[in-house]
Amino acid sequence: MDSVRNAAIALAFACALALAALAFLPARSLAETVQERRARLEAQLAVIEQDIAEKRGVLSEKQRERTSLERDIAILDNQIAVAQKQIKHRDLTISKIRDDIGEKKVAITEVDRKATRSEQSLAQLIRRTREIDDTSLAELVLAGTLSDLFQDIDNFEMLQRDLDRSFDEMALLRSDLSARKQALEGKQSEEEQLRRIQVLEKQTIEKKEKEKQSILSVTKGEERAYQQLIAEREKQAATIRAALFDLRDSKAISFGAAYQYAAEASARTGVRPALILAILREESNLGENVGTGNWKTDMHPTRDQPVFAVLMAELGLDPDTMPVSRKPSYGWGGAMGPAQFIPSTWALYKDRIAKITSENPPNPWTARTAIFASALLMADNGADGGTRESERLAALRYFAGWANAKKAAYAFYGDDVMDFADEYQRNIDILEGR
Repeated sequence: MDSVRNAAIALAFACALALAALAFLPARSLAETVQERRARLEAQLAVIEQDIAEKRGVLSEKQRERTSLERDIAILDNQIAVAQKQIKHRDLTISKIRDDIGEKKVAITEVDRKATRSEQSLAQLIRRTREIDDTSLAELVLAGTLSDLFQDIDNFEMLQRDLDRSFDEMALLRSDLSARKQALEGKQSEEEQLRRIQVLEKQTIEKKEKEKQSILSVTKGEERAYQQLIAEREKQAATIRAALFDLRDSKAISFGAAYQYAAEASARTGVRPALILAILREESNLGENVGTGNWKTDMHPTRDQPVFAVLMAELGLDPDTMPVSRKPSYGWGGAMGPAQFIPSTWALYKDRIAKITSENPPNPWTARTAIFASALLMADNGADGGTRESERLAALRYFAGWANAKKAAYAFYGDDVMDFADEYQRNIDILEGR
């Protein structure tokens, strides 16, 4: 019994020593470092990206199968699973961006401190240089020996060199500070975009869940009932044509009219009508979350406001009453109409839009003009390539630009646009009797 008690006491003593040793370890050795956190997030992102790729492969296979209740339910289940994975992926990406933002803020603070110290040193050098410069040669000679005079001259030349060097250092520091602040704004912009996508993707999941439950409720899981449901939907061409097609910051038009404009634009640009309509729908969805702004407060003051003022004068419109996108917590807004062109970009496309629409000057808020503008930009982004991959990539470029188009965090926008394009293609096939 004593031996057991002694062993227990020894074990307790050893544990106490271990805990005491841990208490004296540096806090950094117990906490996760920034580099370790980044590596962990990268590893998690890689696993999720692989999972998403596999699920997309299954989804692609299912879409090639014959239409059936089992197939369509499987497609919806897979789309929901991919969306959920992408939300998780985006959450991790936002965490990484926040880390980057934190690091950049610290770096900016340090560079700013260096710049302040450099400014103070520079001020002292300027004062000393002026003191020497303001002293006449006679005063220098009378103030001391000849050797003192030469020493003062050497000191003055040294101060001049130090002054030149300080000016160069200040220029470099200010340039570095400007670049870091620009990079920080870019990161903040990326985080804001990702948050907007998160809201949309969660809405998409809810919609697909409702669609799935609706199908199961109507058919009660019977294939024959589902095929009958499809047949009934195919008789709804008139309803499809009359249905409203929402446009951001503009009055809704009928789907039939929207398709007619998209078909015209497609003939001139080579971009599929269903894809053009899908882009406009996605931009309309984003508009619900962004809201509208005012050109004087939300638009870039030098890049876009002057261009916007000229455009409004050409169109005979009051700039104060025209809706534009509201700027986020960073950067600038000011995008116009259903196609969401900023004024400076619209100016680059204006002549081409006028040529293919025969509307001069073209109005960004006119439904037909906005549809043609979207088609032109999508064609420039590669949507006329004729493949699903080129269409999806063009949609991502439309939203995130060429530099960010292939980032996994933005994948949802491309997937959502292609889902809408598939939906509209089915409606178009019904309208065309295919």
